[in-house]
Amino acid sequence: MSGFSAAWLALREPADRRARNAEIAGALRARFAGHDAIAVIDLGCGTGANLRATAPYLAPRQRWRLVDHDAGLLAAARERLVQWADSSEPAGETLRLSKGACRLEVSFAEADLAADLERVLADPADLVTAAALFDLVSIAWIEHFARIVVGGHAAFYTALTYNGVDAWQPPHAADGAVLAAFHAHQQRDKGFGAAAGPAATDALVRDFLALGYEVRTGDSPWRLGGDEAELIRELANGIGAAVRETGQLAEEQIAGWLAARASGASCTIGHSDVLALPR
Repeated sequence: MSGFSAAWLALREPADRRARNAEIAGALRARFAGHDAIAVIDLGCGTGANLRATAPYLAPRQRWRLVDHDAGLLAAARERLVQWADSSEPAGETLRLSKGACRLEVSFAEADLAADLERVLADPADLVTAAALFDLVSIAWIEHFARIVVGGHAAFYTALTYNGVDAWQPPHAADGAVLAAFHAHQQRDKGFGAAAGPAATDALVRDFLALGYEVRTGDSPWRLGGDEAELIRELANGIGAAVRETGQLAEEQIAGWLAARASGASCTIGHSDVLALPR
């Protein structure tokens, strides 16, 4: 899978947290209401942002297994979680954390999700979760993943899957061409086969419904304005770099579009959240 830096993940974390769909998160809370303990596997965990956002909705005693292919991000996750917690205690390779009323035991696993998915999901879990992951994997991988989760009778929750909505203000003549090239780049192989891109949420819904789960979805868009100038700039630069790699636009078109996004721009970037539960 293509890598993401800890700096980029830290920059986007506040926007991600604000964008999460409250109704889907509330349904997740309701699913585990009354449970004293829960076991969770978090795929593509990055620096642990998904744990930080999701833990408040779960049972008071939580056992998390954070999985990522990047050892550097796993190390950053450990550091960030210690900073986030009210208290922390190392227990070998595991972290014991307290945050509010929650007591968490967190372990870390370096794994290639393209090759090792069965092994990663072999341990029993009440909940399998991920954030900003499924647009990067293939349609076939999503179907395989859904079968494993359903086979283990786990609940599934994912947030912030890109859904193709990409609207910038002020408008620019190259917006349509930039978006088309960006989508073409996004659907390239990220290590799992041709990536699902904006089709990922539909694939998740289709596969979990076909396997007998109850599925709910909700929008979780980024709505970025003046207070997020640095995030907007880095987002635009990342889109510009991806578009350059496709060769579909002339450099002057890309440069003009980036210049228009350099200051004073705002945007809405669409995402979807999904909750799939055994009936």
